[in-house]
Amino acid sequence: MMWYDPSPFVLGGSQQAHLKINGLNAGYGAFLVLRDLTLEIKPGLTVILGPNGAGKTTLLKALSGLIARQGEVLLNDVALPTKTNEIVQRGMALVAEGRQLFPQMTVTENLELGGWLCSKAERVRRLEQAFNDFPKLRERAHQLAGTMSGGEQQMVAVARAMMSAPRLLMLDEPSLGLAPKMVDELLAIARRIADAGTTVLMVEQNVKKALAVADRGYVLERGVLVASGPAKLLARSSVIREAYLGAGKKDDKSKPTPTAQRPAVAA
Repeated sequence: MMWYDPSPFVLGGSQQAHLKINGLNAGYGAFLVLRDLTLEIKPGLTVILGPNGAGKTTLLKALSGLIARQGEVLLNDVALPTKTNEIVQRGMALVAEGRQLFPQMTVTENLELGGWLCSKAERVRRLEQAFNDFPKLRERAHQLAGTMSGGEQQMVAVARAMMSAPRLLMLDEPSLGLAPKMVDELLAIARRIADAGTTVLMVEQNVKKALAVADRGYVLERGVLVASGPAKLLARSSVIREAYLGAGKKDDKSKPTPTAQRPAVAA
């Protein structure tokens, strides 16, 4: 039995999110990871690719207000706040790498925390919808989250994020450490959420499977954008192989891939 209802998800914001990022700089203390990053997250599913240390997780943390950022970030043409609670109120939610659940709390209690900004009545309604979207979680409603498998915990983490009815859902390495079948199911969920109207921004190491479900993709390397374009075009591009394996690099590895090698971004 599937962990989720394959029909469209109901939870989610009424207005599709469109995120514009211009000249973004972010890092940790004096160490700058992202440098003058400019990209656009349109409605649908966008995947951020790149090798370890490329700055993918740093990007999501900066957008979530977990670390300081500089530059312009616009959500539907309005400046995005810098405080995490205000960002959630604006309609953005993050499923962090490693799930970050409360292991000694039940599935229901973890989900309820996802709706802490709304009224009690609305939280009850959203909880019921989450159980409708993820039928298996209803069966595990009173189970402690810490006793579940990694894949099961990831389902709880996604459902918890959807409890805030986000317009933009960010997923950081959702398939990390999971069995192939569960990876396929989680990526199918991400696709369903996007099709139901919630913009999805996903960081993922499983390049082939991520590009198979995504609409668009960006490739980061050492905090710099080196390629972007439709997912199907990126899947055939040599830029992906070069970014992950270093194949075909010039001797000066500090320079990004030349512009001529970047796939064009579709309108």
